[in-house]
Amino acid sequence: MFEHFQPIDVDIGDTSIFARYAGGGPALLLLHGFPQTHLMWRDVAPELADRFTVICADLRGYGRSACPASSADHAPYSKRAMASDMVAMMTELGFASFMVAGHDRGGRVAYRLALDHPDRIEKLAVLDIVPTADAWDRADARLALGYWPWSLLAQPEPLPEKMLAGAADAIVDNALGGWGSSPDVFPAGIRQAYVDALRDPVHIHAICEEYRAAATLDREHDLADKAAGRRMGCPVLALWSAQGALAEWYGCEGGPLALWRNWADDVRGRAISGGHFFPEEAPGQTAGALIDFFGEVKAGSG
Repeated sequence: MFEHFQPIDVDIGDTSIFARYAGGGPALLLLHGFPQTHLMWRDVAPELADRFTVICADLRGYGRSACPASSADHAPYSKRAMASDMVAMMTELGFASFMVAGHDRGGRVAYRLALDHPDRIEKLAVLDIVPTADAWDRADARLALGYWPWSLLAQPEPLPEKMLAGAADAIVDNALGGWGSSPDVFPAGIRQAYVDALRDPVHIHAICEEYRAAATLDREHDLADKAAGRRMGCPVLALWSAQGALAEWYGCEGGPLALWRNWADDVRGRAISGGHFFPEEAPGQTAGALIDFFGEVKAGSG
């Protein structure tokens, strides 16, 4: 895994971020979701590294990245704070601007990067998500029962922390085996790495704080942007699971593309075979879609 990728711990002040990087050319940052770590990109990143300088990072509170102290309003685990982490890390690595792709929670950090740091983000890809405020505004029994972390992990401490600590195996197995995905695509070592990442009490608390922020501050930030008419100026690629929920749930509104076009002018995308974890189920298709998008040259350039 990650042959030729160099590991690095980047000190960015109030925390440190773990990442692996390789390749050459334009910088492309890859961000993971829950219950994953940067390991989710193990089969995608090497293909991308033939064209780009690829950086696979663990979000604060996840994997091998640090867990700074939180606060009563959960601000240290808002997507705004996590996006600032990535800007600081990429600056330390020497990239004034970069492209970014994020899956699940990482997708939420990725589009917050495009909103808060438009001068730094060249292109954005969001994988199997719709904007946080849009998801909450349309939440119903399907979201509550199907994507249970949204409501369960956002509960006040210590209930979700105790549940994660006592059932890390069950949490990972339920996630990886549900949400339209097949558990057979996850090697035993990868599954165990995801379980191990949920066994540390400090990381468990950080992950719950991130979900609490999503239910409060992240939603408020989205709504404030919408009220102010803020939009993403960079090109956006939206990819979603062909066997997952997004196309079905939001079909009456035109599907994921229609929702993202409320936030950006240049939006394209399509479904990818597999469930919610399609970057791990269909890495070739995922890498191909990302290469086509991020490698596209602007008309009139060059």
